[in-house]
Amino acid sequence: MRSDVMTNDERTIPIQTPDYATYKSIFSGIPMPFAFLDLDLLDRNISDIDKAAGSKTIRIASKSIRSVSVLRRILRSSDTFRGVMCYTAGEAAFLARQGFQDLLLGYPTWDEQGVMPLLDLIGEGHSITFMVDSVAHVEHLERLARQRGVRIPLCLDIDMSASYPGLRFGVWRSPLDGWEAVRPVAERIRSSSWVWLDGMMGYEAQIAGVGDRVPGQALKNAIVRYLKARSIKDVAARREEVVRKIRALGMPLRFVNAGGTGSLATSRAERVVTEITAGSGFYSPLLFDNYKDFRYRPAAGFAVEIVRKPRPDIVTCMGGGYTASGAADGTKLPGPYLPAGLSLFPLEGAGEVQTPLKIGREARGLALDLGDPVFFRHAKAGELCERFDRLYVVSEGAIVDEYETYRGMGEHFL
Repeated sequence: MRSDVMTNDERTIPIQTPDYATYKSIFSGIPMPFAFLDLDLLDRNISDIDKAAGSKTIRIASKSIRSVSVLRRILRSSDTFRGVMCYTAGEAAFLARQGFQDLLLGYPTWDEQGVMPLLDLIGEGHSITFMVDSVAHVEHLERLARQRGVRIPLCLDIDMSASYPGLRFGVWRSPLDGWEAVRPVAERIRSSSWVWLDGMMGYEAQIAGVGDRVPGQALKNAIVRYLKARSIKDVAARREEVVRKIRALGMPLRFVNAGGTGSLATSRAERVVTEITAGSGFYSPLLFDNYKDFRYRPAAGFAVEIVRKPRPDIVTCMGGGYTASGAADGTKLPGPYLPAGLSLFPLEGAGEVQTPLKIGREARGLALDLGDPVFFRHAKAGELCERFDRLYVVSEGAIVDEYETYRGMGEHFL
């Protein structure tokens, strides 16, 4: 075992994480490549996220999990975890049929072939809320609801990004950036007999999704922290105004959703927020190493096999090119995790068929042989599960289970 120091809620926490020899022994005989989930580390992450939520509840972002068994484990762990934020209509229908309740579509959906099955499920008593950010969305769903004879709940997606001269600090999501933009949509919902306003969501991506402790980027980190501090105040003020004015229209909100794993500390401080979305922190992928104020444990990863040794200081693995989505740069590449001391080559990165790795000083004492595993961490969370049918589940030094991913259940949604 290896001792690391992780920081959560401004506390320094010494923890034990498995070392290379431990994982190599646990997975001996398992054909590579494979993905794994360390249950002991996952459970520590679940516990820490539970505590970090404060008095708020946590809605699980399914796109970061993509395994029914893992979703169930998190939801059963504490009353803090309630509901799931889905990423497509097809996934929401799949989870509803698996028995999950309180499903929120995190993004607008338009395709009638995706919407209609959800309307049927709502008619059967399932709790599924659609996301909207325009009158066009509302009227489209209203028409389909009328056809089915089912009243459906909606959630308003409010843009929480910050705009400064020459800079968009955040992401391009909803056009509803304040009360003046929200009002006509809210009033259109209020006038309808077929839809009603169930909740409001505002994802402050510039706080939750931007690292501020990126190695080798001291100046950029300082700028990001400054912009985050400014944005936190703006986000809270805008959200409170919209909530207050929606309620003044006589429209109660069952929930007000905010943030993500990266903004738990600030989102929980907002009085009007009732729940916070979290997903990536449960697996804690590579990008989550780059935050100043918290650190979770690397609970999920994958292993590939050493098949070449071009030089004494290089090993080459079969496969490994599981690149994450987003702007195409080096931060989206997976990274070697165990043994410590291996690194990618900048001109090759992680390859579709082979991934060469430089053996650094920390790993030079290891006798890495052909057929040995190298354990990697994915840059992001749930996309790892799109590559593998199952997660080998380990606890206390042994494989204790296998959890199917969506892919292993024959499902894929994007």
